[in-house]
Parts: sequence; structure tokens; C-alpha cells
Amino acid sequence: MPQITEAATLADFPIAAKWPPRHPDRIQLYAFPTPNGVKVSIALEETGLPYEAHRVTLADADVRSPEFLSLSPNNKIPAIIDPNGPDGRPLGLFESGAILLYLAEKSGTLLGRTAVDRHRITQWLMFQMGGVGPMFGQLGFFVKFAGAQVEDPIPRERYIAEAKRLLNVIETELADREWIAGDYSIADIALAPWIGALDFYGARDLVGWDDLPNTRAYLDRFSARPAVQVGRNTPPREG
Repeated sequence: MPQITEAATLADFPIAAKWPPRHPDRIQLYAFPTPNGVKVSIALEETGLPYEAHRVTLADADVRSPEFLSLSPNNKIPAIIDPNGPDGRPLGLFESGAILLYLAEKSGTLLGRTAVDRHRITQWLMFQMGGVGPMFGQLGFFVKFAGAQVEDPIPRERYIAEAKRLLNVIETELADREWIAGDYSIADIALAPWIGALDFYGARDLVGWDDLPNTRAYLDRFSARPAVQVGRNTPPREG
């Protein structure tokens, strides 16, 4: 089923039949509480935009269903539909970075105060999307999941080394600031959940976590935010 690019109402999206909305006037979130999934739920909590969360598991029955693929053709969570999109028409989006930018623009928050702020925030968002997410994800695969059974040490060592390099970039940037791009922003909402995933992967010792005081304090600040505490468990893992 091709992606739906034009729709007059929320009901025109096939995904609405598989995950029926109770509040069709709100942004519809289709996600699971992975590092990528919680980016959007945290952003929604931070912006205060009304939304309704739908639990989409990582099983093929969900993410490879025709209904989900019609919204997210890359079969990855998260995805959203805003029934009140630009020009008053519904808008469906996939890719967490694109969704974060959209929510920040819609709410007028989390993108800094000036054009310069916006570009600096965007560069760090892209740093997470193109570097931290893919590399940390591969590290997790070779440390915690099926890749841990691979006898060749080269893949595992490669991703450990790259994760360390990326963390050193972050550690250096945080030496004189609380948030990665100045004010708290979508760049932090993108980045911090992936840093937190190192604990889930059991990889903190491998990447020298104890040698990263700025990064540890950054993650603590992020985790203490009320919106983060709600968003990181939305939708709930068990449904």
C-alpha cells in the first residue's frame, strides 16, 4: 500500500481503521517506547500539544501491516497524523527527526529564539539522526541482541570505538552548557534517549561511562523533567 500523501479527514488514513482514534481532533501518535519512539511522545508532552497515543509494537503484525505502511513506508515507528495540519488539512509524517521539527514549528517552542538558534539546534538534531542513533543502535545489536553471538570481534569493536568517539564529542560540547545547543530543544529530546539506551544495552562500561561527567549530568537533568518522565513511558510498553 503506497503512503497516503493527501487526505481530507483523519478517517481517510487506513491506519485509523487498525488503531481507531478516540479523540480524532488530536494529533495521533503511533509509537512504541524505544529511543526513537519516545522522542515524539516527550516532544508532545513538552509542547503541550493535545495528542492521542497508539501502541504499535515492533512485531511484523503491526509495523509491516498495510495500514501502518500506508503512513510509514519504512515500517519504523514513530509516525503521526495531525488532523489539523497546514492549511487545515490532515498531515501524516514518519521519521522522528522530521516529526520533531514539525512539532516544534507548530508549537513555536523548542527551536530556540533566533534563526541562528534554529540552525544550531538543527545541526545537533542531524548529529543524532545520522550518527548517534545508527551507531548506538548497532552497538546495542552487537552487545545485547543477536549480534552478541557473532564470534568475529571486529564489528563489536568498531561500534564500541565509534560510540566512544561520539560520546567524546557530546562530552566536550557540554563542558560549558546545560543543553547540547544552548537552550533546551528538540536536539536534546532526540539525543538524550539514545544516551540513556546505553544502560539498556549494558554498554556503559564498554564506552567509558564513568569518564563522562558532563554527559552523565546532562542525562540526569533530562531525566528529571516531568515531561520526559511521562513521555518515556508513552505509549506504555505493555498494552
